[in-house]
Amino acid sequence: MIAKPTENELIAQCVEAINSTGFAQKIVNYIAHLVQFDCAVILGCRAHKHPIYLYDSIDTRRELLFQRYLTNSFINDPFYIELSKSGHEGVYRLVDISANKDLAAYTQYQQQFYNETGWVDELSISVRTDESRWIVIYLGFLESKQRFSAAQKSTLIAHFSLIKALCRQHWGNNLLLLGPLTTTATGQLIERGLATFANEQLTTRERQIAMLLVQGCDSNDIAKQLNITLGTVKNHRKRIYAQLKVSSLSEFFQLFLNHLITSE
Repeated sequence: MIAKPTENELIAQCVEAINSTGFAQKIVNYIAHLVQFDCAVILGCRAHKHPIYLYDSIDTRRELLFQRYLTNSFINDPFYIELSKSGHEGVYRLVDISANKDLAAYTQYQQQFYNETGWVDELSISVRTDESRWIVIYLGFLESKQRFSAAQKSTLIAHFSLIKALCRQHWGNNLLLLGPLTTTATGQLIERGLATFANEQLTTRERQIAMLLVQGCDSNDIAKQLNITLGTVKNHRKRIYAQLKVSSLSEFFQLFLNHLITSE
């Protein structure tokens, strides 16, 4: 029987994986040693911009992550709203931040996302990497009777300084981009999708820009990443939308989702 890694061994694995494509999985493994959860999602969040997908361990209905949450549902996410307003780091349970929220908006969010994904409770670990960027690790329960307890929150708070330091070392100085993924089935699916999306309709440069759009980058991000002017990016985006016969970023995300499903 193979012994489970100790906490120190899991921390060491996180440190060794910093600046590698396996870091997200290692940090999730470490957190799973501390508290129980069914699935995890890691996003890069920036004020007034679409979240950037970085990792997930969702086994079912994962298409809703692209179809609903990353496209528009994130706007009504109580965690996202709280982060946008306060900018505070820390560990938050859903019950901690939903009590004072608009009941109608929260109920609509539940219907649009929670009920369809099967999540019944959620906890977030928010780490600020600079003045305008956060790494948010979402932990979820899928079983109807499971909820995140105050004791679990306290455990994560006790280890928050270490989790924050690891996340800052890995993501702090880097543009939040989806790197090569090989550690999860979902990652492999998305990697294949990125490699084959719109191959026939777009030029090489347009495909580079399309891939950055898929990852949540806006025109300014893309201009910096590719070292081209903002005007050039906007011209390419217009042609990309025309070639793919879409008129908005939401339609663009939907097209990529359909491509993922077809590829799978």
